[in-house]
Amino acid sequence: MNLSSLKPAQGSTKVRKRVGRGEGSGLGGTSARGNNGAQSRSGYSRKAGFEGGQMPLQRRVPKFGFKNINRIEYKALNLDTLQSIAESASVTVIDHDFLYNHGLVSKNDLVKILSRGQITIALQVTVKGFSASAKAAIEAAGGQAIVG
Repeated sequence: MNLSSLKPAQGSTKVRKRVGRGEGSGLGGTSARGNNGAQSRSGYSRKAGFEGGQMPLQRRVPKFGFKNINRIEYKALNLDTLQSIAESASVTVIDHDFLYNHGLVSKNDLVKILSRGQITIALQVTVKGFSASAKAAIEAAGGQAIVG
């Protein structure tokens, strides 16, 4: 074996299409671009959302509703979730870092505790928000609900 006998693997390479090199090649004249219009010219680039002059979809469909830019989005966790994780990990203090380490919330989530389920363990819970009934349930079980 030597360098002059090396070849690429069978089928791994293709012959480049040489356009605009005479009529005999079959790709002369318009160079496989069709006859006229923007796409036949050099330097053409289609704008995002352009549909050939037809009214584009984002202009055909009306605006709908509104998005409140001041909305604070909370990640909701329920009392039954806290109960089960407290039993499995056998802890009495639950905060954002604990929830993050157990894969229940992401790093930047604001957590709010809601009142679905029952809680029987006295827990000290420190998160960004509580519903009134969840706070009452945690305190009734002998725990603390700390907004922080």
